[in-house]
Amino acid sequence: MFFSMKRKVVFVAMSGGVDSSVAALLLQRRGFEVVGVFMKNWSQNIPGTVVCSTEEDQRYARHVASQLRIPFYSWDFEKEYREFVFEPMVRAYTQGLTPNPDVACNQHIKFGVFFEKAMSLGADYIATGHYVGKTKNFFNNEDILRTAKDKNKDQSYFLWTLSQDKLKHCFFPIGSYQKSTVRAIARSGGLVTADKKDSQGLCFVGQVDFSRFLGRHIPDRKGEVIAVDCHTAGGYHGRVIGAHEGLHFFTLGQRQGIRIGGGVPYYVAGKDAKTNRLYVSTYDCARDLFPVKVSLGQCHFISARRVEVKKNVLVRHRYRQPLRRAIIYIGSGKRGEARFAEPPFGIASGQSLVFYQGNTMLGGAVIEPFAQDWMRNIVI
Repeated sequence: MFFSMKRKVVFVAMSGGVDSSVAALLLQRRGFEVVGVFMKNWSQNIPGTVVCSTEEDQRYARHVASQLRIPFYSWDFEKEYREFVFEPMVRAYTQGLTPNPDVACNQHIKFGVFFEKAMSLGADYIATGHYVGKTKNFFNNEDILRTAKDKNKDQSYFLWTLSQDKLKHCFFPIGSYQKSTVRAIARSGGLVTADKKDSQGLCFVGQVDFSRFLGRHIPDRKGEVIAVDCHTAGGYHGRVIGAHEGLHFFTLGQRQGIRIGGGVPYYVAGKDAKTNRLYVSTYDCARDLFPVKVSLGQCHFISARRVEVKKNVLVRHRYRQPLRRAIIYIGSGKRGEARFAEPPFGIASGQSLVFYQGNTMLGGAVIEPFAQDWMRNIVI
């Protein structure tokens, strides 16, 4: 590829949606030499897929590139996606964990193989349509990731694995805009994606019935559903109220999809892989069944500076979840521990626990498997 010697080159990951389209438009207006790239990472037809048209998304991305009169390429990373995102996700669910494939997708695909290929072809930067802010710490010249202006769209949770060496080559052009403004910019620029519906599905796969999707790759294993009563004298008591098709269909804190009748809403309070039992309870009971401390693996901070052994932070273990206070203890070998004042409802092994300080996203870790001792002592 041949680029201008005067202008900096930015490869934009164009998904065919309005956000990445506007990212490309804004960078072009700032005078960068913009190259559009569509990533094809999944081609398998999935029964139960509501909206999963790689071809349609690619047509939208190509159309926008044509409107902007920028070069456009389609890169196939299906092999890498399957190896680093899809197969680890299936293994994790099989083990009873609750992984976040979007975190892995960003780490290994968008800011992994896409980043490396763009740099090898002469890019000075890459850009994505993520709602996240990036600023500079002028005291140490480090880049800082901040939450987006549009708090309802903020995607900093999914980017905790980013490092300084990559962040300095990244742009997030729409992070300082509200979603409504992004659409307005697209309309004013005449972009074909201006009113295109947002994708809500699995990263690069599409909007799917996730239970059916998992069911195609993990064999069903039926087991008992136990309702837990926390308010019985002498400890926890339980009774069988139904059956489930597999623990991998459920995550702790889940309410929807349990398919249990009755007038009281039940939440998933525990999963026992040894007995294959699913434990559910009312909210008042379930909120006391989660741990006040968890072990952490793969601890990572975006800053390259040495992190204190003990750090008071704000955290969330789910996307868009309200932040809560925690104390993070950092050990050796990227391991650590998080302690909470109260049990965090729905916290689950395999989730990403992401650290914040004000509007700055500091980094994160993966919650390691933890024991729920009450399951050993429950009387059924």
